[in-house]
Amino acid sequence: MKFIYRFCILAVLFSAIPSSAQLVVQKDTIAGTPLTILMDAEVSKTLESMENTCATSKSSSRNTGRNEAYGTYSPPAPAVRRVANRELTNAEICQQNPRILGYKIQAAVVKSNDEANKIKADIRRQFPSLKVEVDASLRPNYKILVGSYFTKQSASSDLSRIRKAYPGAIAVQYRIFCVEAK
Repeated sequence: MKFIYRFCILAVLFSAIPSSAQLVVQKDTIAGTPLTILMDAEVSKTLESMENTCATSKSSSRNTGRNEAYGTYSPPAPAVRRVANRELTNAEICQQNPRILGYKIQAAVVKSNDEANKIKADIRRQFPSLKVEVDASLRPNYKILVGSYFTKQSASSDLSRIRKAYPGAIAVQYRIFCVEAK
């Protein structure tokens, strides 16, 4: 009984409070989709005036990062990145991106770490000028990778030498350190 009495009192109280919100339907400016918002008439007028001042305001000659219409901070526009009219050299590319997508020679793929280390030592002994590394990211497979090259063509001379000892060697695309590449 107390529950029904409380419910009736709350219903009378909320029905006595006038609802000042109205249903406002606006069109989205980007996609044109209808956007329905329940808001007060004064809020609607304020929002509309803010949109109008935003659309008509002129940007000042210097960008200080302050939005003068609202007194809030908005970051200044990023600097325009200039593109060279010529093709960049390898040194310029290396300066911007120390790690790039290049090629390595995959000499072999083995199942154990011991076997991978034996092949690695054998390649270092046969080809002392080439850098050899073991990639264990796809365990239990260990990849023995040799050298760093910008293109497949630059890897072809070393690949032909390595294929004499390891016939299954291939050039694979791999992330390389730019300064080590040929």
